[in-house]
Amino acid sequence: MSLPHAILTALLEKPSSGLELTRRFDKSIGYFWSATHQQIYRELGKLEAEGHIRTLPAEQPARGQKKSYEVLPAGRAELARWTAASQDPKPQRDVLLLRLRAAAVVGTAGLESDLRRHLELHQRQLAEYEEIERRDFPPDRTGPQDRLRHLVLRAGIDLETFWTQWLTEALKEFTALPAEAPEPTGDPSG
Repeated sequence: MSLPHAILTALLEKPSSGLELTRRFDKSIGYFWSATHQQIYRELGKLEAEGHIRTLPAEQPARGQKKSYEVLPAGRAELARWTAASQDPKPQRDVLLLRLRAAAVVGTAGLESDLRRHLELHQRQLAEYEEIERRDFPPDRTGPQDRLRHLVLRAGIDLETFWTQWLTEALKEFTALPAEAPEPTGDPSG
């Protein structure tokens, strides 16, 4: 249910066409809530049908002209309702962690190189987030909107910092493990 709310947020920040929205998702919201271009366009149609957004009138009607959208009062009210609602955290689901757990019973062959690849990916993402922070959040940007946006970016920085530190430690631990498949232990921890 969060994609429509992500779109409403983006449109309240700046009325946009579907193409502009997809580009903005690729550069900002997409860091923490991804969506394909098709999903965004499909959701725009639903939001418009529900009366949450409307197509802005074109200055000069033209065939094939891109539509721009803005949020209507009902859309703002829905976003405010959703923002204020209580929501439980989602359980952690990570394929890499599951693969490591599986390696405990079938062996670690081939996994070390993927751990290194994951480390490189997280290091690159961390560097990108830190560059965004340097560029877009100088110390003098202290308005409420900037502070909340910076808080979201800090979450990304902290998560990437966690993953780079954890993967570095995992690789140290990993190199000390035998490569052959271990015998099942009947571990009671599930």
